[in-house]
Amino acid sequence: MAQTRPPNLPSSTPDETPLERISALWTETADWLSAHANQIAVAALLATLIIALLYGLKLLGQWLSRPIPGRTHWAAITGKALRRTRFWFMAAVAAEIVRVMARAPQELSVPIHAGFVVAAALQAAVWARALIIGIMDHRAGEADPAGNLSSALGILRLLVTVALFLLAGIVILANLGVDVTGLLAGLGIGGIAIGLAAQGIFSDLFAALSILFDRPFRKGDTIRFDTTTGTVEYIGLKSTRIRAITGEEVVISNAALLGKELRNLSASDTRRISQLLSLVYQTPPEACARMADILRDPVNACEGVHFVRCSLETFAPSSLDFQLIYDVDVEDQALLLDRRNAVNIAVLRALNEAGLAFAYPTQTTFTAAPDGTLVMPWVAPAR
Repeated sequence: MAQTRPPNLPSSTPDETPLERISALWTETADWLSAHANQIAVAALLATLIIALLYGLKLLGQWLSRPIPGRTHWAAITGKALRRTRFWFMAAVAAEIVRVMARAPQELSVPIHAGFVVAAALQAAVWARALIIGIMDHRAGEADPAGNLSSALGILRLLVTVALFLLAGIVILANLGVDVTGLLAGLGIGGIAIGLAAQGIFSDLFAALSILFDRPFRKGDTIRFDTTTGTVEYIGLKSTRIRAITGEEVVISNAALLGKELRNLSASDTRRISQLLSLVYQTPPEACARMADILRDPVNACEGVHFVRCSLETFAPSSLDFQLIYDVDVEDQALLLDRRNAVNIAVLRALNEAGLAFAYPTQTTFTAAPDGTLVMPWVAPAR
C-alpha cells in the first residue's frame, strides 16, 4: 500500500506545558463544535448508519456460520469472517467519517486518523485470517477426516496469523509516515536465513500440505511407486507410512514421495488385468482361433470379473503367447489378488478340459555323425 501523509500535524510549540496544551485543545474543540454543529450532526448520522450496516454484517455472519443442512461451505466460511467484525473497528470508522465531514481541528484529526488506520489494518488482517483458515479447515476436513495432519495445520495457522498481522503492522507504520525500508530488508534477510536453515523441514511440511490440498491420495488408498505397492496407513507432518502388499511397513518422506511417479490404484472402480498365456507350438490353429470362446465363459463366471479379449500376441521362441485381458470390479488390493487367483484357476481348468497344454522353455539339439550324416534327436521307430 502506498504511503499517505497523515492530516496536519499539531501546531503546539515545545515551550507549552501539558496543562496549556490540554487547555488549548479544549478551547479549539469547543470552538469547532460550536462552529460546525450542522456538519457534525450530519456526519454523526451517517456514522450511525455505517455502524448499523457493519453490525448488520456481523449478525449476518453469525447466521451464515450456523450449521444448517444444505448450506454451502463458502457461506459458512464467509459468515465466520463477517462475524469477526470488531466494535472498535466500527467506532474507528464512525470517528473517521465525522473527522472528514466536519473538518476536525488538528489536535483531534491526527489521533482520530491514526486510530482509523490502525483499526482498519487490524480488521483487514482478522478478516483475511478467518477466510484463509476457514478454507484450510474445510479442505482438511475433506482430505483428512482422521486428523492426521492436525500438527501441520496448526503450524500453518500460526504462519498465516504471523504473516498477516506482520503485514498489517508494516502497513500501519507506512501510513503513519514511518520509513519501513530497513524493516522490510531485515525481514527479507531473516526469512531467507531461516528458510535455508530449515529447508528440509519446510520441504516435508509443504509436501504434507500439498498432499492435503491437492489430494493425490488419501488414507486407505492403494498406491504404487517404484517397485512398492501398498495401502496408505498414515500421512504425517514429515513422512507417510505405507503397508506394502508383502506385509512390511514402508516409511518415506513426503517430499520424496511426491517427487516420484505415483499410481493411485484406488482412484478407479475397476482394475484391468493383462495376463500372458503361453501354449505349446503343437496347439492346433483351430484351437488358437477359439481361445477367446474357450476362456470367455470361465472368466465371466468369476465374481466381479468381466472378460475383455484373448488373442494371439506373438510367436515366442518356445511358445505361442496369448494375451488375456479382463476387468475386475474391486478397489481393495487384497480382494484383487483373490479375484485374480480365481481367474487363474478357471483358466487352468478350461485349458485342461480343452486338451491344451502350457509351454515351458525347451531346446532341441541337432548333431551330425563323423561322415556328415544328421543324427536326429529322437530314436528311429523299429521297422
